[in-house]
Amino acid sequence: MPRGAVGEPEVNNIQSLLMRRNPGYALEQAFYSDPAVFQADLEVIHYQDWLFAIPACELVKSGDYVTYKVGAYRLIIVRGADNHIRAFHNTCRHRGSIICKAAKGNAPKLVCPYHQWTYELDGSLLWARDMGPDFDPKQHGLKAVHCRELAGLVYICLAHTAPDFDMFADIARPYLEPHDLGNAKVAFESTIIENGNWKLVWENNRECYHCAGNHPALCRTFPDDPAVTGIEDGRVPPHIQAHFDRCEGAGMPSQFYLHDGGQYRLARMPLKAAAESYTLDGKSAVRRRLGQLPFVDAGALLKFHYPTTWNHFLADHAVVFRVTPISATETEVTTKWLVHKDALEGVDYDLNRLTEVWMATNSEDRQVVEDNQQGIDSPAYAPGPYSPSQETGVLQFVEWYCNRLSARLPQNSVAAE
Repeated sequence: MPRGAVGEPEVNNIQSLLMRRNPGYALEQAFYSDPAVFQADLEVIHYQDWLFAIPACELVKSGDYVTYKVGAYRLIIVRGADNHIRAFHNTCRHRGSIICKAAKGNAPKLVCPYHQWTYELDGSLLWARDMGPDFDPKQHGLKAVHCRELAGLVYICLAHTAPDFDMFADIARPYLEPHDLGNAKVAFESTIIENGNWKLVWENNRECYHCAGNHPALCRTFPDDPAVTGIEDGRVPPHIQAHFDRCEGAGMPSQFYLHDGGQYRLARMPLKAAAESYTLDGKSAVRRRLGQLPFVDAGALLKFHYPTTWNHFLADHAVVFRVTPISATETEVTTKWLVHKDALEGVDYDLNRLTEVWMATNSEDRQVVEDNQQGIDSPAYAPGPYSPSQETGVLQFVEWYCNRLSARLPQNSVAAE
């Protein structure tokens, strides 16, 4: 059982919470603050589902690595000598020390700093000093983590047996390929800690009901239209369908697609009239564009994949977000701006102009989430109803989350309350 595994009494309580949930209303306080619910979220969702980790362009050369922590698990993601990207538990097979301590770097071999056990980039144990004649290095390679690259995005899965990835990959790949993420680089990255539950971060993302009152910079280009952020049962308004048709006619997959289980969505949505990118003046942020989109006002390919990522892919650059739960009331949000690998800062783009809209929006969202958490923590909190027109995306996320939790929790008897 994973460290801190949820016990039977806690499982029964969570099942009771799920059974008495009022559809169409926000969740009860415990879902956003109870450590046992948070542990269940980790065990049945984050430790079992595919998680977005990094854009592959962060690992350019053999030996390039990035470390990542999910709950109790520390991970290494590394590009091998054979050019394949792999993921391993960042735990030496000798006495358990972490191997890579930096957030990112390059190493021709992975060497444990404690006793210098040395691993090849494919995880196999190359050298261990004074282990005796019966020691078999083949039995002591690094423990692998499921790892897949999809059109320049790297996903990992901590489960012993990973759920299917191919269906998602086959659906998403045609949408992503025009953006040519294999030729990207990270122009800038930002990591913030939001003092709120990870589900509040997602719920805030899944609606723009709050945008007009909170995001003045973003609202210059991003439409606060519930049809853009929401889930309208697959119904597409004519103005958005016209945008889909124009993009599809130019060879860019764009139609609204929502996975039957609700875990991921793709759609190439329009920005506000005449807007090309997320800038204060609405014009492109990067002169040397990332991808092969035939026109600059193609809008943004909006993609989410629960529980860790939402993305915006534009005609000139891309922005990828990663959501990592830290505790019941803390969430790490990492944002990376991707540009063409040959784009030069100060020549092809101004870094402040590229990032200022989402830097401001992230800061504003952090305040919104933290205010939300503080209000929920009050004994006076009672779940209120979602807007049936503005918050369909939130409803969809909450349904996905509750269904996931209910299906994967041990089916113990539920205590009557």
